Amino acid sequence: MAVADMERGMGGRIEAAFEAAKAKGEAAFITFITAGYPTRADTPAILMAMQEGGASIIELGVPYTDPQADGATIQHTNQVAIAGGTSEIGACLELVKAARDMGLTVPVVLMGYYNPFLQYGSERLCSETKAAGADGFIVVDLPPEEGIELNKACIKHGLSNVPLVAPTSSDKRIASLTEMASSFLYCVSVTGVTGARDTLPPDLSDFIKRVRSHTQLPLAVGFGISSPEMVNGVSMMADGCVVGSAILNAMEKEGKDATTEQRAAAVKKIVAHLAAGTKQQEGAQNQATKLGQIPKEWAGKPNKSMFGNFGGQYIPETLSVAFEEIEEAYDKIKDDPDFLAELDYYRREFVGGPTPLHKAERLTKMAGGATIWLKREDLAHTGAHKINNAIGQALLAKRIGKPRIIAETGAGQHGVATATVCAMMGLDATVYMGAVDCERQKLNVFRMNTLGAKVVPVEAGQKTLKDAINEAMRDWVTNVRDTHYLIGSAVGPHPFPTIVRDFQSIMGKEIKWQFKAKNDGKLPDAIVACVGGGSNAIGAFYPFVEDKEVALYGAEAAGKGIDVDENHCATLTVGTPGVLQGAKTFVIQKKSGQTLNTHSISAGLDYPGVGPEHAYLKDIGRATYVGITDVQCMEGFKMMCEYEGIIPALETSHAIYYAVQLAKELGPGKNIVINMSGRGDKDMPQVAKMMGVEV
Repeated sequence: MAVADMERGMGGRIEAAFEAAKAKGEAAFITFITAGYPTRADTPAILMAMQEGGASIIELGVPYTDPQADGATIQHTNQVAIAGGTSEIGACLELVKAARDMGLTVPVVLMGYYNPFLQYGSERLCSETKAAGADGFIVVDLPPEEGIELNKACIKHGLSNVPLVAPTSSDKRIASLTEMASSFLYCVSVTGVTGARDTLPPDLSDFIKRVRSHTQLPLAVGFGISSPEMVNGVSMMADGCVVGSAILNAMEKEGKDATTEQRAAAVKKIVAHLAAGTKQQEGAQNQATKLGQIPKEWAGKPNKSMFGNFGGQYIPETLSVAFEEIEEAYDKIKDDPDFLAELDYYRREFVGGPTPLHKAERLTKMAGGATIWLKREDLAHTGAHKINNAIGQALLAKRIGKPRIIAETGAGQHGVATATVCAMMGLDATVYMGAVDCERQKLNVFRMNTLGAKVVPVEAGQKTLKDAINEAMRDWVTNVRDTHYLIGSAVGPHPFPTIVRDFQSIMGKEIKWQFKAKNDGKLPDAIVACVGGGSNAIGAFYPFVEDKEVALYGAEAAGKGIDVDENHCATLTVGTPGVLQGAKTFVIQKKSGQTLNTHSISAGLDYPGVGPEHAYLKDIGRATYVGITDVQCMEGFKMMCEYEGIIPALETSHAIYYAVQLAKELGPGKNIVINMSGRGDKDMPQVAKMMGVEV
């Protein structure tokens, strides 16, 4: 079929770019730059330099605080751009318009993560994108199941919504992705994060052939391409080649004091150098025979991943099959009598369950109101509730044949539980932990190392729990074929929140029958638990959700106070709906969708999001969430120590303080159960430091 006779669909400027490259016997050369890097003033000139150097299409990265599928180079550019004031979609569109006014004619596609796009609104986003002169979007963590509204808006405004296809994508999924593409498909060359590499993957040709068997649209290959030779290798098997980190690295070499002109000159030079590899000799394979199409609306599986308006599965395409595998395996085993018997065995024989439920006599007397009961998960093996989920997911990983386990941890209790279970079951364990948390939880770091786990301190961002999750996700994207991510809280993409909730609900089930046995078949009036990501709380709450007479209270970390941004982690108290690390939930964020920094005295609650089921329970009014400050947390800690002889975790101390206040409010004759999620041994060095005591 002659190029001139090829079908046309949407995103005409993108189609024309591929057509022009084809007419010259070349692959389209697609370049990437982060908007606002190194400064906003540089970006329009750099876009022009890319065009002058030979770029066919430009990807303009939208800066984001949590770029989970990107390597160190692009992570760095995001941080610099945000610090320099480029943190909103509107600012990125202004830069596109400025470049158009300077004479930019090549297509520009905005590439980024979903939350900033979500906060902007699909209709407004597409309308203003069209007006600014941009041509479409590549949204890294927006699979088509979750992106229906954006796709509709793109069709309405004639913009291209470019899907990503990965080597791990199944044939069935590739077939569906090709139907919702309008101009081209972005083929991720490796199961990994962005960043320059030395060679092309050996199976790239087979991957491209597999995608080509499902579509005749142009295919562009990206991730890791860094030399003219690699560009040429891609050009001989695809229609386009994407280069990002190599360009950014070349510009970085100009130094911090370089002028805009010097940076633009460096970009033009490296683009021209790399574009020399786009020439296609005879024998080029897998070439497109049509340039565009009107995309079909996504008609995949019904969305069962939501808790009301919250939850979902906002993930990089590389992980799509892994999540299908986890969901299918879990659906098969969750009601399997043999699996449940195995879980019960470990709860009794390894964890030490059922953990006790007993009356806090002196704390009750001190409060002078409702009777306070303690569910003693602090007595579970490893010192916290985390072991319940760790055992369940490790057994799941063995069932699906994943011998390597990765995990994130904040306070270290989930990391210790993961290391413990992996040692018991003969699994390899790597635990990511923010460098700040490593310092304030040295004892748990030592415990994990002693148990044979590899602890990786995370230096990015605030160096706390959110950053540990980001780094764990990057590891999983890279090593998904043999690795299971044993996530520690009821957060993240479906089905993780459900899996963690189910494994932790043993606590609520035990509370129910234990309390009935001690109170003539009655139920408690209230359950109180601390909430960070929310695994201990959802485990305690879930078996009582249908028991409307039982009130559910979650105690969040209000840090130094909720009146000042970045001084707290009271997500459900003052957060707003958004997407963070794979799920729609409440997030502590700016209006632009950038995640705010957080603070809590307790490492395990120092997180700017919350599990989506908690967001749902708040939304429907079934649970109440309150912020407890660092000072109040310490009061709760001291009360439990001095009145009950129990040293609680700082996380749990938030719930203790609130439960005492609630007991006073409810008055005598009522009953409150505190889920004692963990013990405080790990926190004693930090507590001593705060008290001015040298240990």
